[in-house]
Amino acid sequence: MWTRLANIILKYRISLMIVLGVITIYMGYQAQYIQWSYDMANIVPEDDPDQEYFRQFKQTFGEDGNILALGFKDSAIYQSDNFKKMKYLTRELESINGVKDVLGLANLKMLEKNNEKKRFELVPVFPEIPEDQAKLDTMLAFARNLKFYSGQLINAENGATLILVTVAKEALNSEYRHTMVADIVRAGDQFHDATGIDVNYAGLPYVRSVNTLKIKEELNRFLVYSVIITGLILFGFFRSLKAVVFPLIIIGMIVVWVLGTISLLEYKITLLTGLIPSIIVVIGIPNSVYMLNKYHHEFSTHGDQMKALTKIIKNIGIVTFITNFTTAVGFFVLVFTGIPILVEFGIVAGINIMCTFIVSTIMIPSVFSLFKPPTSRHLKHLDFKMLNGALVGLDVLVHNHRKLIFITTGILVAVSVYGVMQLQSNSYMVDDLPEESPLAKQLKFFEENFSGVMPLEVIVDTGTKKGVQSLNNLRKINEFEMFLDSLEGISQPVSVVSFIKASRQAFYNQDPAFYSIPNNRESAFILRYLKEESDEGGIAKSFVDSTGQFIRISLKMPDIGSNKMDSLVNTVISPKIDEIFADGKMDVRITGTVPLFIKGNKYLIDNLITSMIFAFFIIAVIMALLFKNFKMIVISMIPNMIPLLLTGAIMGFFGIPLKPSTALIFSIAFGISVDDSIHFLAKYRQELHAHNFFVPIAVSRSLRETGASMIYTSIILFFGFVIFTLSEFGGTVALGKLTSITLLFAMLTNLIVLPALLLQFDSGKRNKEDHPYIDDFAKADYDSEDEETEQDKNT
Repeated sequence: MWTRLANIILKYRISLMIVLGVITIYMGYQAQYIQWSYDMANIVPEDDPDQEYFRQFKQTFGEDGNILALGFKDSAIYQSDNFKKMKYLTRELESINGVKDVLGLANLKMLEKNNEKKRFELVPVFPEIPEDQAKLDTMLAFARNLKFYSGQLINAENGATLILVTVAKEALNSEYRHTMVADIVRAGDQFHDATGIDVNYAGLPYVRSVNTLKIKEELNRFLVYSVIITGLILFGFFRSLKAVVFPLIIIGMIVVWVLGTISLLEYKITLLTGLIPSIIVVIGIPNSVYMLNKYHHEFSTHGDQMKALTKIIKNIGIVTFITNFTTAVGFFVLVFTGIPILVEFGIVAGINIMCTFIVSTIMIPSVFSLFKPPTSRHLKHLDFKMLNGALVGLDVLVHNHRKLIFITTGILVAVSVYGVMQLQSNSYMVDDLPEESPLAKQLKFFEENFSGVMPLEVIVDTGTKKGVQSLNNLRKINEFEMFLDSLEGISQPVSVVSFIKASRQAFYNQDPAFYSIPNNRESAFILRYLKEESDEGGIAKSFVDSTGQFIRISLKMPDIGSNKMDSLVNTVISPKIDEIFADGKMDVRITGTVPLFIKGNKYLIDNLITSMIFAFFIIAVIMALLFKNFKMIVISMIPNMIPLLLTGAIMGFFGIPLKPSTALIFSIAFGISVDDSIHFLAKYRQELHAHNFFVPIAVSRSLRETGASMIYTSIILFFGFVIFTLSEFGGTVALGKLTSITLLFAMLTNLIVLPALLLQFDSGKRNKEDHPYIDDFAKADYDSEDEETEQDKNT
């Protein structure tokens, strides 16, 4: 089959290259329609009960993560001139397209008792900004006594204050969000230029906008870096521009195919799918390395260019197909997670890795058949003394020191198992930004002064329509809110109870001592404001549903990581809910972005572990089909499991948590690392047939020839993934750092442990009753070499 395929490719090489070119042009045309995702990554399945409840919450009360905050901490802001400028800033923010509402100290409103109309009305606290500083100070002191805003807009201890910008839903998940955020930042910068007062920005709309722009910038940069690094390494190996340019052209074609695939499947660019072009550059180049190395090795042996090119397809084709398939499996198994962002990543990457095999198998022999044969300068890498010396050293090591190898490996495995046991799971909503990054510093400002900006929501179902008007219900909710307010690191709760307490304070002429739930005598009048039209800002509507049955309690908290969030929500808040609402008349549920993040993190890691098991099983099945020998399956899998254990141990010992980005590493790295085992074992079986099934010679010759390609490709993979450590995102850094380390370990285990295992446990003899595919292939190839030798003799 592969001989026929080699003849077809070389015979119709021009036509095939034209076809590939046309496909690339078509994919490039489709790529222009590609779109970026502006939605927050949805990890919890759509049919999950908590997800469905959160969706209902948003339909009733609106988005919980649509607040962008501007923070100030400078006493100069309370000077009359600067305070006026802050009021101008709030007006400018209100005029920005996509902004729904703006709330700050300068445009603060309060409830005021209207004795004539017998209702409360919202009136501005600062209708005008006085020139007289003393008068302004008096008004500011009055504003600070409005308990409703304490801890929300004003930090009473240090004077820090906020402007809260509510983003319209249609702008939140659209490309226009960047323009809107840029306009908000520009307005803040103008305020800073005019006053000298620093402005800090936070909130999910701001974080997501900044991160998306950084992701775009990084993805373009990483693609350039990966091309430069692989190009330099290729030139260093082969000393030929052709050996650099054409593999990179092949990879460039696949990058275009990746973008076209995303567009055709109607996916959007996310943080993960955006990494695929750079990953394809790194993963796809080894195909060319193995093929070019085989081409040069064959040509140096017999000097026949066409014969050497034919041997590329015959000898390397099937092995490359299998290795690309196992690599693709590492991505395809992500489909089993059921998580859209990972499913899309796995499908696009898996499809295009297989496309890389097709394009490489056609292009490398076809292109190089059109050029002159390699010269002695191009073949120098075959006699690279340092590399050959290293391979000779490895050969001596595996033959003469197997006991040392097994003892060392056993110790490393034992230590690794202990290290893996120390591994913990934890992740952050804003994925562990570097402490020195501007965004991290700004988030820290809000966490230190206003308990953070991450939304947490509690919904109280009173059980009856107009249950919000029951004083008993309100008192229980108030008891719960007082408990929440006592928790360190959580903002003061905001709910309709807060407004009712504020209305009582307003009823008693804004005396802060009366900020509390009204008694039975007062309630008839004070609760009336809920029925009136005085709520011009829709405040009550944001916290009570239209039936008066469901009440929303809104809080903010810092990004403390999934472990602490989980502990806070499930071991502190939830038990208190059970205690306060034990009579069962009211149903209380925690929802919002924070608890969905906690659940999504657990769900994601559990499913990534499942996908890793699937990858292991599928690749084991492939090995079984290749060898039909349980002992060989175990021998081939051990060198690829050890690197995963070592990486897990490093994470455990150095406190690197298991999170979505790090859990993703294992299935991907496993799929890639198995490639080296397959290349080595394919060559090993060929050498067994060539040398009368004498294992020591077969191991030595396989190590000398395939070892060079394994080292070349491992170096490319290592440096290719290392570039991701230049990212500003902790998840991407972890992906690059740990994947490169894992692949480096895999190279060493496949060059040392695998040959040692073969020498120790493989007799080399073939069971005549079994016909493993890899032996049939190896024997057929060996027989074809014999036939060619006989033909040469006859001529």
